[in-house]
Amino acid sequence: MQVLIYDRECSLCHRGMEWVSRRALPGEFEFIPCQSAERRERFPWMAEEVCLQAIQLILPDGEVLGGHAAIPEILRRLRGWRWVALLFRIPGMRWLAPQLYQWVAHHRYAISCALSSRVEAP
Repeated sequence: MQVLIYDRECSLCHRGMEWVSRRALPGEFEFIPCQSAERRERFPWMAEEVCLQAIQLILPDGEVLGGHAAIPEILRRLRGWRWVALLFRIPGMRWLAPQLYQWVAHHRYAISCALSSRVEAP
């Protein structure tokens, strides 16, 4: 089982984990908020600053993938979305993926607010 650590205070992050959960096979992922006591107890070596900057995927062998590097690995484990992981092999994606992920992560609270206001608007 893979462990996904995410920012509980970010509604974009929280909704992203719900999206992953709905598409993953049962038992494929365990979701732990970065701010939780469970994360601090089970992964004391992971600084809170790290998991607040980007999602962290901990593979069964202990390897940790953060941010953009976690996305294709997550997609490979979702029903109907494995093919999207192949897009990360397109030339230029090694440069673009980290830039795009960093931009979204940096603006995630503003994006969350914008998406929430669009959903809640009459």
